[in-house]
Amino acid sequence: MTRGTIQMFTDGACSGNPGPGGYGVILRYGDSEKTISQGFKSTTNNRMELLAVIVGLEAIKWKNADIEIYSDSTYVVNAVTKGWLERWVLTGFKGKANVDLWERYLQCAQGHNLRYIWVKGHAGHPENERCDRMAVAAYKSDNLLEDA
Repeated sequence: MTRGTIQMFTDGACSGNPGPGGYGVILRYGDSEKTISQGFKSTTNNRMELLAVIVGLEAIKWKNADIEIYSDSTYVVNAVTKGWLERWVLTGFKGKANVDLWERYLQCAQGHNLRYIWVKGHAGHPENERCDRMAVAAYKSDNLLEDA
């Protein structure tokens, strides 16, 4: 039996950089959908963009899933698709930011077939706009974690 592709839409937002921030994730498979969001008292935009992808991947319980990841983050998309992350690993992440999250990403991405699709942010992409609203609402909530 062949399973279909899971679609993951992600976005991170931050008020100030660093400052309060949040992420939003939409996971979609067929007619099923799951949303995830969380806010933090102090973080950066890049951390939120990357954490959105990580949390989305960690929510997928299948092994070897086919996943399309839609993100407006050139930081995340280029790091993975242009081989930057591979080079960072080979250099022990020397001088790189967010090492803790990149190592976590490598763990949860392992074994999956990931395809990244960059979308222009704030340009009317329905799911990206929705993820952005979720991320902003998350960091404006009273349920903030200390930092990401």
